[in-house]
Amino acid sequence: MRLNVYGKKMEVIRADGRWKTFYLGEGKKRPASDIVIPENLNQSQIPRYLADFFHELATPSNAGVDIID
Repeated sequence: MRLNVYGKKMEVIRADGRWKTFYLGEGKKRPASDIVIPENLNQSQIPRYLADFFHELATPSNAGVDIID
């Protein structure tokens, strides 16, 4: 799942029973090792979790978390 988190593009995948997060850039992605998503969350809970985690990044022009594909 790819998300726009207050203007920061991210990808979250489930692998080996864990959520793995990545920061997306121009044709590249890098692990977001500073973000640990609890294993017991389901996919529909991820946007809200990341919204809470990154709420300091909210601005009038980037006011939420949206799934981008």
